[in-house]
Amino acid sequence: MSEAFKRIEKSLKQAIAFAEGRNIKARVYKPFHVDVRRIRKNIGMTQPQFAAAFGVGLGTLRHWERGDREPKGAALVLLNMLEREPKTVMRILGQRAS
Repeated sequence: MSEAFKRIEKSLKQAIAFAEGRNIKARVYKPFHVDVRRIRKNIGMTQPQFAAAFGVGLGTLRHWERGDREPKGAALVLLNMLEREPKTVMRILGQRAS
């Protein structure tokens, strides 16, 4: 067997053991959740305004707000910055919060 196969097999066995509740050493990835609707409302924008201002598709924004999907990558970074320092981000981007 190749080394890649052995690593994948080991990982799958660990995942199964973790799912079964066994106490094993494992790293568990938990994505950081952001409340997109609250962030948007906090800066006083409608969905279309927010989507246009930050280059996000309106449909994508609606999925995030409903919880159907989670933002990832650069969008997640931007949302975290908006959550923590909305005035600073808006000033840097030349936007106005309502």
